[in-house]
Amino acid sequence: MNLYLGVTDTNWFNYLFRINPEDVNFWQPGGHSSFKVLERGAPFLFKLKYPVNAIGGVGFFVSHTSLPLSLAWETFETGNGCASFSEFKSAIMKYRSGSNALETDPIIGCIVLTNPVFFKSEDWIPAPSDWSKNIVSGKSYSTEEPIGKEIWNQVEARLERYNFYDKEMREGDAISADTSLANRYGSYLAKVRLGQGSFRLLITDVYNRRCAVSGERTLPVLEAAHIKPYAESGPHAIANGLLLRSDLHKLFDAGYITVTENYSVEVSKRIKAEYENGKEYYRYHGKKLIVLPENTQEQPGGGYLLWHNENVFRG
Repeated sequence: MNLYLGVTDTNWFNYLFRINPEDVNFWQPGGHSSFKVLERGAPFLFKLKYPVNAIGGVGFFVSHTSLPLSLAWETFETGNGCASFSEFKSAIMKYRSGSNALETDPIIGCIVLTNPVFFKSEDWIPAPSDWSKNIVSGKSYSTEEPIGKEIWNQVEARLERYNFYDKEMREGDAISADTSLANRYGSYLAKVRLGQGSFRLLITDVYNRRCAVSGERTLPVLEAAHIKPYAESGPHAIANGLLLRSDLHKLFDAGYITVTENYSVEVSKRIKAEYENGKEYYRYHGKKLIVLPENTQEQPGGGYLLWHNENVFRG
């Protein structure tokens, strides 16, 4: 298993330690860098800067993406490590210079992490023996090698101490439907679940930033919809999600639109009956979804769709 030690801003860490959110954005001030080191669910460790020089906690990797600053705030809010949008923007802009510093809504990199655990100072883990002061962003390790194995053993001991393995999960909340990952990574991965922010970003990415019904690509109007609402015990699972244009999302939640188990769109006759309108929406009736996740395990689950058909759709 690979794990990653990311050099962590002290203010970011201290703020999130206090509020303990369900998922966080480990942001990058530039929006064009990539992060392909980890598989989904792998550990991302918070390496605190000098003079502390210690590992202060761990989160679990969900995805890496690029977003406008405003959308990153809308998605994670205080999970960005700041108390307000203006504070968040100031933290980003101090790292940008020249023409980049003049952008009003710059694109930033987002390393999305879920289930973060922030250790108390007495539980901080000393930096590994081969860590260099010249490392700017971070360094990856493998548990197949002595140093990586020792780091993970110490992290696991703290996860047990912080009752990480005792938390309850609803069915379907696991970060990945791929059981081979859990077999490869061990018992901890079975306890890693998606939060609301990470659910939204994953749905956006697996649908290639396109509305499943209309094909719309304008990012600010695309929303991650739960097929079975979280309030009705629907999990933050990719198979329980659709990426929809905001108006279609509202109609879907209100029961005026549904998707059948064979991925056909159905539009209720009650739009016309109740609002004397709906031409824009009836053109989707009977058509297949335009885009679906490539991984069949992540495509909308028939059980969730059937639940929506029977309990929400107005027919």
